[in-house]
Amino acid sequence: MSKGVLLDIAGVLYQGDKPLADSAEAVSTIRGTGLPVRFLTNSTRRPKRVILDKLQGFGIDADATEILTPAAAACAWLEENGLAPHLVIHPDLEEDFAACSKSGPGAVIVGDAGRFFTYERLNAAFRLIKDGAPFLALASNRVFRDTDGELSLDAGAFVQTLEYSSGKNALLFGKPSPTFFRSAVQSMGLEPADVTMIGDDAESDIAGALKAGLGAAFLVRTGKYQIGDEARYEPRPTATADGVRAAVELVIKGRG
Repeated sequence: MSKGVLLDIAGVLYQGDKPLADSAEAVSTIRGTGLPVRFLTNSTRRPKRVILDKLQGFGIDADATEILTPAAAACAWLEENGLAPHLVIHPDLEEDFAACSKSGPGAVIVGDAGRFFTYERLNAAFRLIKDGAPFLALASNRVFRDTDGELSLDAGAFVQTLEYSSGKNALLFGKPSPTFFRSAVQSMGLEPADVTMIGDDAESDIAGALKAGLGAAFLVRTGKYQIGDEARYEPRPTATADGVRAAVELVIKGRG
């Protein structure tokens, strides 16, 4: 029986600049049961402020304290280790690193920079990593559903480029990092086995959540979902639903 719910955002609650069907109602239904909710995103092109504004603009009941982003996790890690960020990210995300220290040794931070991934930026990051700088990846997703409705390269391809050339593995801060899932679970005061994940990415959202010890993970056929995803990665989804409302109904049904 689920005692808390983690929701992916892009591809589950909205796509681009449009809310997905019944997303606001689905979140309201969860809250109506008294279950705590956390919103987990691997989005590294938009700052947390913009994500919250979009959710609230679509009538989705969300609070800033309930949204967990890789950027926030990375900032906390930098502060804990006394490091300054060398950013390879989209300019729009830079505000989420504004409070980070500008002094101290540098750590390379890679997110989805989109068209701002240039040879010069990647090569500069490579040289820093090669010389010993810590290497942090905000996400490792293969693809995302772009604003034109087609799939596009996500940050994972560029993270792997730097890993291949430097011979060093990145420290991952977004999904499917078990630490990322567990930090969300801990923020609700729950155990992983008591929490359900709902997402559109069978690899990062679903398999990642189950590997992190979550009790259930429901894959929705929206966002980046492609036919056959439910059988493509292990562990497989607990169940597959047409959309977030149907997934929430499964959560409630499981509570008896």
